[in-house]
Amino acid sequence: MKPTVEQIGNLLALKRHERPDEGYWQDFLCEFHHNQREQAVKKTGLMSLIARFSATFSDLGPSKWAYGAGLAYATLTVAFFLTPRGVDVEKTPAAPVNYQVVPAPAPAVEQLDQLDLSPSTKGSAGEQVF
Repeated sequence: MKPTVEQIGNLLALKRHERPDEGYWQDFLCEFHHNQREQAVKKTGLMSLIARFSATFSDLGPSKWAYGAGLAYATLTVAFFLTPRGVDVEKTPAAPVNYQVVPAPAPAVEQLDQLDLSPSTKGSAGEQVF
């Protein structure tokens, strides 16, 4: 049944004179803020994190799952080709180390003795002048 214009006017006139109790708005505000704080506490817990995670993945369609799988496959392929391979190192057999010092050969001293390094020779002892 559809109300007539007269019935609607009577209802509005009746409601115009109704007023809430004195503390109604203060109680309403306190209850509203209390509910907001409760919801904020619920959002910070582990269960809310799991609920948001499941809601995110339940909203995805099949095409988005396919795009995600393709992106994951491409990422793994690139990572496979860019990771360095292990280098094969040949291990040489251990050999004992000889700690004896071998003296320099004597012919080097004999060659120095044969050189005439006096200032009077002026390059006739085998030196080259450039």
